[in-house]
Amino acid sequence: MQEKTAAVVLAAGKGKRMNSDVPKQFMLLREKPVLYYSLQTFQDSFVDEIILVTEKGEEEYCRKEIVDKYHLTKVKHITAGGTERYFSVANGLEAVSEDCAYIFIHDGARPFVTGQIINDALKNVRVHKACVAAMPVKDTIKIADDQDFAVSTPRRDLVWMMQTPQVFQASLIREAYRRLIKEEEKLRTEGIQITDDAMAVETLLHQPVKLFRASYENIKITTPEDLVIADGILEKRV
Repeated sequence: MQEKTAAVVLAAGKGKRMNSDVPKQFMLLREKPVLYYSLQTFQDSFVDEIILVTEKGEEEYCRKEIVDKYHLTKVKHITAGGTERYFSVANGLEAVSEDCAYIFIHDGARPFVTGQIINDALKNVRVHKACVAAMPVKDTIKIADDQDFAVSTPRRDLVWMMQTPQVFQASLIREAYRRLIKEEEKLRTEGIQITDDAMAVETLLHQPVKLFRASYENIKITTPEDLVIADGILEKRV
């Protein structure tokens, strides 16, 4: 019998770089909200339950205009996010059923996660306890100083772009976030900024995280140009 799994889908961002009053996850892409696409993919997958984390005050909109409208029956809870991404994740984790063995954490602004990526994530998390969808960079990367002068060049074959889903053994990610919230002020004082879920388990639990190849199409909608690229990806998939 397959272990029970959950997906926490984050849709609480304001999307300031989009230069729009409409949050990026609610912008329309081929007449459907960006958020719809990833939710539908998890709906069609083996994942047992979906927790949708949205901006406080937008819960009812998400329920009516996305979850109910598109019959996303696996969405079990819609919960409000926090002021920072890690607070939103923590709120989402609290809503996940206690008997889930693995938890997927995914950005709602990444509409092109696929069933194959989700399947590959499960295979990897079963073995490694923590894994992240990612892709090797295509360009040479430079490390700059605070004056924007290049100071070093890491080996390109060792540099990856992090994506989502980021997937973890449930007990592992719950403990990492319990510690993160408890030690938040101490970490800030030490200049440590936790920017993704993998970093939380790496920093606080010293847990190695496996990177697995996802897709260069698994983009995050961040700027207006990304919507043009996203439309092209959808055109190809039709």
